[in-house]
Amino acid sequence: MMLRAALLSVVLTGSAMAQGAGETAQRAATLLTEAAQQLDRAEGARDRVVALTAVVRAYEEGLAALRQGLRQVTIQERALSADLDAREAEIARLLGVLSTMERAPTPLLLLHPSGALGTARSSMMLSEVAPALQAEADALRGDLTALEDLRLLEEAAVRSLQEGVEGIQRARVALSTAISDRTPLPARLAEDTAQIAALLGRVDTLEAFAQGLGQLPEVPGQAILDRPLPLPVTGRVLRGFRQPDAAGVSRPGLVVATAAGALVTAPTSGTVRYAGPLLDYGNVIIQEPKPGVMFVLAGLSETYTHVGQVVVAGAPLGLMGGTQPSGQDFSRDAAAGGGTSRTETLYVEVREGGSPVNPSEWFAEE
Repeated sequence: MMLRAALLSVVLTGSAMAQGAGETAQRAATLLTEAAQQLDRAEGARDRVVALTAVVRAYEEGLAALRQGLRQVTIQERALSADLDAREAEIARLLGVLSTMERAPTPLLLLHPSGALGTARSSMMLSEVAPALQAEADALRGDLTALEDLRLLEEAAVRSLQEGVEGIQRARVALSTAISDRTPLPARLAEDTAQIAALLGRVDTLEAFAQGLGQLPEVPGQAILDRPLPLPVTGRVLRGFRQPDAAGVSRPGLVVATAAGALVTAPTSGTVRYAGPLLDYGNVIIQEPKPGVMFVLAGLSETYTHVGQVVVAGAPLGLMGGTQPSGQDFSRDAAAGGGTSRTETLYVEVREGGSPVNPSEWFAEE
């Protein structure tokens, strides 16, 4: 895969970018290779869903690494260009002085107003100019070569980003198709849909709905959960637990900024208690990993699961909305260091015994 080759090139060019980008690229390249092998080995529809889920997540991590690497390369390229521009002007002034001296008659160059001593000193100074100028020229030549290498790397990263964006879009389509073709998994619990429908009719907030849902019969689940769990989507935490937004509104959960069309996966095994639209929150998924604990994920555009389904850790739950950028737009934004790569937000809330708790106690925010 071209993206995998590009990721490996990011790793090998560690001097051109931050160490963190190289490490992320190495991990993403490994994930992409393993996902491709898993896809080749997939036999049934369920295996294909698992494999395609791994492919999409590897693509997401790989694009993030390439984006970070391209930004680092662009910053270095601009800094080196500015330095060369400054030094080029300095060397140009020096060459102008030497050129003026060369046009002067030779006898005048050998004479100095202060006499023989001044003439000797000026000759010594002139003899030192040429080696210094040669050293400046050599340094300039080396920096120009480095600049050319950086620009070639930048062009390769842009092409790889464009290929990667196209690849992840194809992988998402394939995943959606595989899920729609998959034989539905047997539900471990038949939810009382009448109860849920009645609950939806009398709640006006996500908190009230989650609290009411917690009063329904509990679902048997695993007793112990390893922590910290991974975030259900690739992104960064925009606002923490009860941290107010610009309007002063605080919520008992995390707001995670993520890319358009990002894949949302189950952070751990559990039973889906609700999946579908809710008020103005978009699509909401409520997962119960064990009795008395619920994960509320709000803001999805598309869901892959249904009420009563038992999902395993890493299973695809749905996709975020938003307009996915083209490869050209993605690479241009990455080079410019813009912030339009994470245009969507997923709200993550954890409730224990019916009350919200700080999700940071459950999830690794990095």
